[in-house]
Amino acid sequence: MSQFLAGPVTITVPATSANLGPGFDCLGLALSLRDTLVGTEIESGLEVVVAGEGSRQIPSDERNLVVKSMRQAFAAMFVEPTGLRLECHNVIPQSRGLGSSSAAIVGGITLARAMVLGGNLLLDENSCLALANRIEGHPDNVAPALLGGFVISGQAELDVWAQPSPVDPRISTVAFVPPHGVRTELARRMLPETVPHADAAANSGRAALLVAALGGAPERLFRGTEDFLHQTHRMRAMPDSLALMERLRMDGVPAVISGAGPTVLAFIVDDESDVESVVRHAPNGWVVHHLLVDHAGAGA
Repeated sequence: MSQFLAGPVTITVPATSANLGPGFDCLGLALSLRDTLVGTEIESGLEVVVAGEGSRQIPSDERNLVVKSMRQAFAAMFVEPTGLRLECHNVIPQSRGLGSSSAAIVGGITLARAMVLGGNLLLDENSCLALANRIEGHPDNVAPALLGGFVISGQAELDVWAQPSPVDPRISTVAFVPPHGVRTELARRMLPETVPHADAAANSGRAALLVAALGGAPERLFRGTEDFLHQTHRMRAMPDSLALMERLRMDGVPAVISGAGPTVLAFIVDDESDVESVVRHAPNGWVVHHLLVDHAGAGA
């Protein structure tokens, strides 16, 4: 008797924005742009079909990040399909700072768990988070992709945590996606080894304020999204993004670099006219999405 569900299993997983300005490597927000993954146990072999964003670049073999994540999830549950068919329908832009790799990792783990009979018992939420963090290397994107909403996350040696935090329902976002991406590894290499104590202290205060602002004090979002640690250091990799962010902030819009960039994320507070005025800042050739906070996380 097979340990796998008969027929295809479908899950979806949201885009995410990490850092949100001052919350470097610890704050993340799930957004209403979702990839769809379909998995089926087949008689033998591996079949991978990728459609949508990244379809020309993403591998369709064992190098595929969704497949790698599924394999690790199956191993954690001590099961292995006789063969695997995977369909990826991607809408999250690749290498743009909207969590495409975290969506692949969390989506693969969640899909593998959903395909296995009793998978939720074999691989609970904490185990999924720990596995996703081990594959990705840090939890700021994988945590909101798994849980949805706004998540405060971190790790210390083997201890990984993710604490959901409320978001005022009036808050939404506008994502400005440039035509070219930046690899996260390149963006991280641009960061200095040390920062002044005053900058670290200021950043801690802004990150704490941002949690309060998102939770119910949106009038504090502008000050709460100020960053002193990482954004300006990445200017050489994404000058147009930093310029757009600064233009938005000069107009009083709480804008940040999404994750490692180069997408720019602006916060909006319950006003369609504000959305329209913010969207007008988009440079030629950029794609603009008005995105809500996604509270569902990964799942069927």
